Amino acid sequence: MSAAEFRSAAFFTPPNMNNPKFHKPTIHSMKRRCLSHDYSYKGYYHITITTTKTLRQPLGQMAGQLEKPDGDSDAPHVALSPIGKMVEEELKESIHKFYPMLEVQDYVIMPEHLHFLLVAHSNVVSKNGKSTHLGHVIAGFKYGCNKRYWAMAGKATLTTESSGTSGAPVAPGASTVLAAPVVSDSSPALDSSPAPDSSPALGDSVAKSPFPSSLPPLFDPGYCDVMPVDSSQLSTQRAYIHANPRSRLLRMTNRSSLYPQRHTVDTAVTIPALHGYLQRECPRQLTPESFFAIGNRLLQQNGHVMCDSYGKIELLHNRLLPVVCHRKDAKLFQQQKARCLAEAASGAILVSARISKGEQEIMDTALLSGYPVIRIEDNGFPDIYHPSADRMDDCAAGHLLLLTPWSYQFRGHDDGVTTAFCKTMNCVAQAICRKKDYWWKESK
Repeated sequence: MSAAEFRSAAFFTPPNMNNPKFHKPTIHSMKRRCLSHDYSYKGYYHITITTTKTLRQPLGQMAGQLEKPDGDSDAPHVALSPIGKMVEEELKESIHKFYPMLEVQDYVIMPEHLHFLLVAHSNVVSKNGKSTHLGHVIAGFKYGCNKRYWAMAGKATLTTESSGTSGAPVAPGASTVLAAPVVSDSSPALDSSPAPDSSPALGDSVAKSPFPSSLPPLFDPGYCDVMPVDSSQLSTQRAYIHANPRSRLLRMTNRSSLYPQRHTVDTAVTIPALHGYLQRECPRQLTPESFFAIGNRLLQQNGHVMCDSYGKIELLHNRLLPVVCHRKDAKLFQQQKARCLAEAASGAILVSARISKGEQEIMDTALLSGYPVIRIEDNGFPDIYHPSADRMDDCAAGHLLLLTPWSYQFRGHDDGVTTAFCKTMNCVAQAICRKKDYWWKESK
């Protein structure tokens, strides 16, 4: 099915730009709902739910071997705990039982969170025919899981069925399945009447919780949703869900290189030196406001611009060469590309922010040719950073090192970067290499 056919099926709905709520300023959050979208409307939703932080990997443990292909019994996977198996049962059976128009198509249960692709084949309504917000479905699912979770932990005896999405009551004998969970004194209590997570309270009411308020719920409040807008994004979301176990196991076996490392590279660039560089490179675009915005985002330590890293930092121990393509040198691009690739073939590491098309072509060609490269990223690394599977594999293999001089900032798809911002990254690339960007014009 083509993207156009997919859209015509009304499963992908763009935001309503005429909705006045769409233009209000927002506080960015992965759990923030899209104000212009009707969450009772049919469509695809990639849902992520995390467990309470005081519970240490309650849903299972990583297992398998990285060298085993997908489909093999020993391929990377999560060995589910009894709690994880209970959550899987609720996910596969109870949501559809209470909301027949909903179907869980793809899912993965990780040790402390789960992803699932939820398909609403028609608008979401409750048993009494009322339009129901997706948040109420998620709240009901969590409520049903909590009832069974506490019963399994031997903390409560259940005699009633949840009016959310829980299945049949758990027998008291289930209390011997596992030991009681580790509970912190500061653990949050379950709300007495769960409402839709991060959403208006639509749909049926949920019965008062029969559990002691001193116990933590299984899941954190709220949820993250991603709505794919075409078939390509849908395929990307499916691939991401299925790749989770392998990606996690890959990170676990490469902890030093597949997690963001903070302030690992000192560029030796001072703020006054950077200002002087930008005055020479882009005087018309450099304003007090733009330079303040740059300085406010730069990572700094002892007066120097620093970089966070992701990948094998050992790549910095090689001969480093910056790749910066200027418009004035457009006619010499093939000469620059040939020189860069020849140096890479002889063991040099190319370093670039990969901004212009020429820089992208040189860096991509080098990586495809098997030459290691270093990329300067235009945003910082959040605490939970997941690059694409290909980039993660390249980082694990020592073919790619990602560096960034920026603190992380949420950016929308339409948020661009300024000329001064790009020039700053070019400055960082040259500083790391201790080499000017016109080196390729010089004789060997």
